[in-house]
Amino acid sequence: MRLELASRKAVKYAVENWHYTKSVPNVGLAFAVFNNEKEFCGVICYGVGAAANIARPYGLQQGQVVELLRVALNGKQEQTSKALAQSLKLLKKKSPSVKLVVSYADSEQNHNGIIYQATNWIYTGFSTDSNLVIDGQRKHRRTISSKYGTSSAEKIRSLGHSVEVLRTMPKWKYIYPLNASDRQKYEHLSKPYPRG
Repeated sequence: MRLELASRKAVKYAVENWHYTKSVPNVGLAFAVFNNEKEFCGVICYGVGAAANIARPYGLQQGQVVELLRVALNGKQEQTSKALAQSLKLLKKKSPSVKLVVSYADSEQNHNGIIYQATNWIYTGFSTDSNLVIDGQRKHRRTISSKYGTSSAEKIRSLGHSVEVLRTMPKWKYIYPLNASDRQKYEHLSKPYPRG
């Protein structure tokens, strides 16, 4: 298995074809995954996400924390956990200022974070959220906020859209310190892994 920097075209193709959201996020750094040196298997994408204060809970500065945004693979890769582990090593090398990675497993998709558990991430609990259905299309609040500058249903209604608030199931939250020496700083946040 080989990983290299991914083009925007590769990200778009992989996410639209192999990720359940079919939604391409604002990616800061993405890695293309190849089998046997040439068979394209998909991408692993990192970025700041839509949370403006992603670093604050960890006592870090903006730019020191990124979110694992998408693991969009076709299933032909050697091992998903191995691809993820290699991408974390490349992330550390390509972005030396990044200290911590945050990611979420979506329980609505029957995900509980097995890939994070297999690669030794720290499970910190779950977050609850809601989506908005705008003009008949379901959207995550963070996506809406980046498009409209707000995630307020009332404000979006005032722009002439029909809006319905939809409560979602929990998302399991995981963190991964890129430096082994930093891991002990976050161990106090650790909770038992959720099971399927």
